[in-house]
Amino acid sequence: MADVPVERRWLGTLDYGEGLAVQAHAHDRGVLRGQPCLLGLEHAPVLTLGKRGGEVDLPGAAAAGYAVWRTRRGGLATCHEPGQLVGYLVVDARALGVKRLVDAVEGALIDWLGARGIVAGRREGAPGVWVHGDGGSAKIAAVGLQVRQGWTMHGFALNLVNDLAGFNLISPCGIRDATVTSAARLGAVISPIEAWSSLAVALQAALRLDADAQIPLDAPPRVR
Repeated sequence: MADVPVERRWLGTLDYGEGLAVQAHAHDRGVLRGQPCLLGLEHAPVLTLGKRGGEVDLPGAAAAGYAVWRTRRGGLATCHEPGQLVGYLVVDARALGVKRLVDAVEGALIDWLGARGIVAGRREGAPGVWVHGDGGSAKIAAVGLQVRQGWTMHGFALNLVNDLAGFNLISPCGIRDATVTSAARLGAVISPIEAWSSLAVALQAALRLDADAQIPLDAPPRVR
C-alpha cells in the first residue's frame, strides 16, 4: 500500500461527544486506509475519566455546567474547557509502541513550550508535561492515548489561556502534591488555533509521520 499523506485539521470548538464522533471516523479511515490524522480543537466544558476512573465533584460539575464522560483513554480524571488546546492523534501505533508514542508527544510539547520561554519537562511516574515555579510542580499538559486495532485515539490537552476553573472539580490525574497551570499564567498568551498551526507540524515530525517515514497499514512493525 502506498504511503498516505498526513491529514491535519482544526475543528474549532466541539462538545465532547462530537469530538468522539470525529475521532471514530478518523480512526476507521486509519484502520481501513492507513490515513494518519492529527486533529486540533477546543472542547466545551467537560470533565473526563480515564480507564482507571478518577475523582470528580459531580454536584459541583453540574452546578458549573461541566459535562462528565467516562472514556477508554489512559490516565485518570482531567478537564477540558475553552482556551485549552486538545490534540487528538490518530496514528499507527505498531511501529513505535504506545510508550514511545507518549514520549514523542511529551517531547514535542516540551520543545514547543521551550521555544516560547516556558521551561517544561517530565515527571517520573506521571505522564504529561510539567513545569516548576515558586509554588512547586505544576502540570501544564495531560497526555493519554487509547489503542484499538493498532491505531491510536485521544492524545493531549495543553493549557493555554483557559481559566483552569474546572480543575477545582477533580483530582487532576490523581496527583495530590502538585497543581495545574497554563501558558498564559507563565507569560505566554497564545490561543489554541494559533498554537495548533505550529504544534501540529512539530507533532507530525515527532511521531515520524513525515512523507518519507510514513508506515503503510500492511507493513510489519519496525525492529526496535
